[in-house]
Amino acid sequence: MKGLILSGGTGTRLRPITFTSAKQLVPVANKPILFYAIETIKNAGITDIGVVVGDTKEEVKKAVGDGGAFGVKVTYVEQEAPLGLAHAVKISQDFIGDDSFVMFLGDNLIKDGINSLINEFRQNKPNCQILLARVANPQQFGVAELEDGRIKRLVEKPKEPLSNLALVGVYMFDKNVFEAVNAIEPSWRGELEITDAIQYLVDKGYDVHPHIISGWWKDTGKLEDMLEANRIMLEGIETRIEGFVDETTKIHGKVIVEKDAEIHDSVIRGPAIIGKRSKILRSYIGPFTSIHDNATITESEIEHSIILAECVIEGIGSRIEDSLLGRNVKVRRSERKPKAYRLMVGDNSEVEVL
Repeated sequence: MKGLILSGGTGTRLRPITFTSAKQLVPVANKPILFYAIETIKNAGITDIGVVVGDTKEEVKKAVGDGGAFGVKVTYVEQEAPLGLAHAVKISQDFIGDDSFVMFLGDNLIKDGINSLINEFRQNKPNCQILLARVANPQQFGVAELEDGRIKRLVEKPKEPLSNLALVGVYMFDKNVFEAVNAIEPSWRGELEITDAIQYLVDKGYDVHPHIISGWWKDTGKLEDMLEANRIMLEGIETRIEGFVDETTKIHGKVIVEKDAEIHDSVIRGPAIIGKRSKILRSYIGPFTSIHDNATITESEIEHSIILAECVIEGIGSRIEDSLLGRNVKVRRSERKPKAYRLMVGDNSEVEVL
């Protein structure tokens, strides 16, 4: 079996962060989302992985390389434009060949992995198996309607969904999917929809199995989803102190302090991560916060936030929370009375707060 990870989306819902960075490389618990996808597929015993890339291909290639760091072999498949998930499958046919494969959307996180899905597919040998989860907002997803436990109909982002079963973004296919992606027509969005391809398989009598998951899963397309993913992943860390922590600093709960980080006269309440060479001075870092490498936090309070590399936060009189700050962002206090702040700031920005 092979793996296929889609990493070519534009990430419009995470702008301005994604104006300057691939959305799949935004870190969750200080690790790029795409890395979790690679590790999930590797943990399922699949080591030959194709990565579909688009406009951010050079950034993705630089981060992932040939896959050796993950113990896998990576082949890049270039998609000239975001023309749909089924189009990504279509252009990957030379890489996949006649093998079965798992397709994984590169901005999805599945906490419990996909081993059970892979094992079920190998045992039952259907032509297609899709991962489903019950959601509160099915109109934002591809939705599956089941009848007697089998797929009846798939609809992409229906205005009036007849089910709350959303396609999670992990799919298993055998070679027959290429018949489907080559037969369907673009949707009104101008894209080849994977829901249309799977519906083709259903209509033609191919064996399509649903697999409903009950564990935690997240499509990290929006700020609140990123923050929830960060929270879930931080819950699983174990304390590791490799940097310098002075005697006046208080550390509570599970906290990682990476190599060459420094913490002085501060309170760190985990779960939290302080990245390499970052400096925390006279500050409070609250639960569910990840501070990436080379950041400097001085006389400030941060909680439930993602702070990317090389950020500088100085003298914030009020707490920063529920925020995502891009790389090399500078946030400083202004002269007026401080209030609470909720921020999503792109790379290389500078913000003065009132």
